[in-house]
Amino acid sequence: MKTALTVAGSDCSGGAGIQADLKTFTAHKVYGMSVITAITAQNTYGVYGVENVSPEFVEAQFKAVFSDIFPEAVKIGMVSSVDLVKIISKALLENKAKNIVLDPVMVSTSGYKLISDNAINALKEELLSVADIITPNLPEAEVLSSIIIRDKSDMLKAAEVIAKHTTAYILIKGGHSDSNCDDMLYHNGEVVWFKGKRINTKNTHGTGCTLSSAIAASLALGKSMTQAVEAAKAYVSGAIAANPGLGKGNGPIDHCFDL
Repeated sequence: MKTALTVAGSDCSGGAGIQADLKTFTAHKVYGMSVITAITAQNTYGVYGVENVSPEFVEAQFKAVFSDIFPEAVKIGMVSSVDLVKIISKALLENKAKNIVLDPVMVSTSGYKLISDNAINALKEELLSVADIITPNLPEAEVLSSIIIRDKSDMLKAAEVIAKHTTAYILIKGGHSDSNCDDMLYHNGEVVWFKGKRINTKNTHGTGCTLSSAIAASLALGKSMTQAVEAAKAYVSGAIAANPGLGKGNGPIDHCFDL
């Protein structure tokens, strides 16, 4: 059985974070494991509180996982402090982790800031260099590149700036665009566009977490990077379209729509 690890925060409402990642791994028939970086109090209305797990205990979780069941892919989500960024980077390098998917989570769907400014700088310096693919949405790509993104040409400019800090594939997600939901995959000057159709629903909680964990699952299953992104985008579209209608705010998607 193929294996994957998620390094992220816990969402007690089940729509994002660790919970979304593990559901996504299961939907892909990949054995999922977790290193929890934070616990959050949140629901479909918003985030009400965050408590970081200590760097020492995050490190202990890494040691427990890698010494027993080695993950064939790693997804990194919410990492809110400099110390956590450094611990995670160190653990990934020491354990020679592979197929690393970095989702630079910065702000929740409801607008709650999930990472400190210092941690953003540390993420650029420490984690971008170890990742195999990073998956920023448009606001996150703007933070990482310092470029205001208005159209597809701006997405390319942002990717070129981000690429100065990493050799990873860069997937800039277009879901926040007013015009389309097209995603752009950039690597070594080459660009692949993935067309997307906007689905009319407010229930999109956890889509970013789900996409990155779906990419990790597909990489664990042996797919190429382009194949993994294409499969993940199709999976997330199906999960959004299933629209389970849970919660009173921005509800979750249906991770198990195809089981």
